[in-house]
Amino acid sequence: MTKPLILISNDDGVDAPGLHRLIDWVKDMAEIWAVAPSEPRSGQSSAITVNQPLRIAEHSGFEGARVFSATGTPVDCVKLAMHHIVPRRPDLLLSGINHGSNAGNSVIYSGTMGVVFEGCMVGIPSVGYSLLHHSLAADFSECRPYIESITASVLEKGLPDGVCLNVNFPAKVKIEGMKVVRSARSYWTEEYKEYTDPHGKPFYWLTGRQVNLEPDDPATDLYWLDRRYATVVPEHADQNVTPDELAVVMNQLITKS
Repeated sequence: MTKPLILISNDDGVDAPGLHRLIDWVKDMAEIWAVAPSEPRSGQSSAITVNQPLRIAEHSGFEGARVFSATGTPVDCVKLAMHHIVPRRPDLLLSGINHGSNAGNSVIYSGTMGVVFEGCMVGIPSVGYSLLHHSLAADFSECRPYIESITASVLEKGLPDGVCLNVNFPAKVKIEGMKVVRSARSYWTEEYKEYTDPHGKPFYWLTGRQVNLEPDDPATDLYWLDRRYATVVPEHADQNVTPDELAVVMNQLITKS
C-alpha cells in the first residue's frame, strides 16, 4: 500500500531547526515533503504574493524527506506545494515547529497558523506546532512525545470538518501534560518602539507585550502554558460566529416590519 503523505511548512524558513526537528520526528509515519519559505517570514498570517514572481528551489534531502523552498509567504508555499510540487494530495499538513508562541491572539498574525488554515480550507487535516522560545538554539526535546502522539492520532483518525489544531508548548521546563482548551482573549500593547537614525529621522521597530484579558480562566491556552502544560486549541479557518451570535447581530441590525 502507498504510504500516507505529510506536507510540512513553516514561517521561520527552510533552514529553521524547528522544521528539521519536526521532519525527524514524523519521518517514520509517512512520506515527507517539506516546502518552506526561502527566508524567515514570521507574522505573515494568510498573506499571499500577488505582484511578484515566485521561485522554487529543491534542497538536499533531510532524513529522507524531499525539501523545497519558495520565495513567497508561508501560504504561497502551501499553494505551490499543492499545485506544482507534491505528487498527490497530502493526507496531513503540519506547520512548525515554530520558534515562538502562537497562543492567545497571536494566532491571528501567525504565518505558522496561516499554513494550517490554508490546509484546513481545502479539507486537509492540519496541525500547527509552536514552542514558546524564539532562539534558533531552542531545545525542542520536551515537545517530541506530544508531537508524535498528536500527529499519529490525526493521521489515523483525521479531524472534524473545518477544524484544525493550534498546539503550543512551554519552553525551558518539564512539560506537565496537555490540555485541550480555547485561545485566551488577549491583545498586544506598546507595539512599536521609536528610534532615531544617524540622520536624525525617526524609525520604528516592532516590540510590545501580550496582555491576557483572562489570566485566571482555566479554559484558555495562556492559563495552562503559564503552568507548564502544552495546549491544543481547535480552530476554525472560516472564522464564522456561532448561530446564537449571528442571531444577536441580525436582531440588532435588521428592522422588523
